[in-house]
Amino acid sequence: MNRPRPTLESVALHAGVSRATVSRVVNGSTRVAEDSRAAVLRAVEELGYVPNQAARSLVTQRTDSFALVLPEEPGRVFSDDQFFPGVVRGVGQELEEADKQLVLMMARSPAGRDRIERFAQARHVDGVMVASVHGADPLPAALARMGIPVVCNERLLGSTALPYVGVDNAGGAALAVRHLLGSGRTRVVTVAGPQDMVAGIDRLTGYRTALKEAGREPVVAAGDFTQESGAVAMRELLGREPELDAVFVASDLMGLGVLRALRQAGRRVPEDVAVVGFDDVQAARYADPPLTTVRQPIAEIGRRLARQLLRLAGGEAIEPAVVLDVELVLRGSA
Repeated sequence: MNRPRPTLESVALHAGVSRATVSRVVNGSTRVAEDSRAAVLRAVEELGYVPNQAARSLVTQRTDSFALVLPEEPGRVFSDDQFFPGVVRGVGQELEEADKQLVLMMARSPAGRDRIERFAQARHVDGVMVASVHGADPLPAALARMGIPVVCNERLLGSTALPYVGVDNAGGAALAVRHLLGSGRTRVVTVAGPQDMVAGIDRLTGYRTALKEAGREPVVAAGDFTQESGAVAMRELLGREPELDAVFVASDLMGLGVLRALRQAGRRVPEDVAVVGFDDVQAARYADPPLTTVRQPIAEIGRRLARQLLRLAGGEAIEPAVVLDVELVLRGSA
């Protein structure tokens, strides 16, 4: 025989308090004495009471749900780029520990952005995290104007300033190039990332900074963070700078394409050309040779994104910019 589902009244009777007190406790009110709160929480656990989420949302004006928005094509989100699953994993872990729900949304088109704006404006979520922003994407600023708490992965391009969690892309790129120069390489070229993304811009800046320190001129070809673009850019660089002896690649996925293009051109790695990537994706460890890279703490980015948003949605003051450290991981390619 099924036991009847516990109600507010049964919790109140079990705890020896009023129904109104139980309602205040389960809806997060601070206007409850600590001994009464403790009694209610014990009763909730012992009876297995589950609050009505819809009713709770009406009372508290909170949904306990937070959106992670990825302004990317689905093909890129679900590719072999570990950034996206790593961020999702970190965000999900942090929200789960806080007993909150994750809503994953993609917004690569104007229609997709409009849909997300309507969803947020209807207050279906308590806050939004936006990762992998391209250019001066209007979505984060539009959400902020609605009064929705917003935290971004990386700083925004353009005039809008919103809280963000990023990594030291420029510092990591400079670290990689200094390593190549310090190992005796003299003609260090780069395959840069997209220049409508902060990661692409800052990693190119770090490359240029390290070369300027060494009194050398930059040689740049552009890619789009895919393997194929890395191979195409490497073939272009070999044609423009045949005496090159090192390549800094702005992402490991492009780095895999670079290794393939060098092998097809008869260049040995690292004997003829040293290669350093960025991101430390799993495939980099199993490349031939294993790819030296700059590791960014991808899961920690997700956790910090969620942590900052939870604080912001809770009315706390947060740091406007959180920049996480990166590290150089030495392997066989350099």
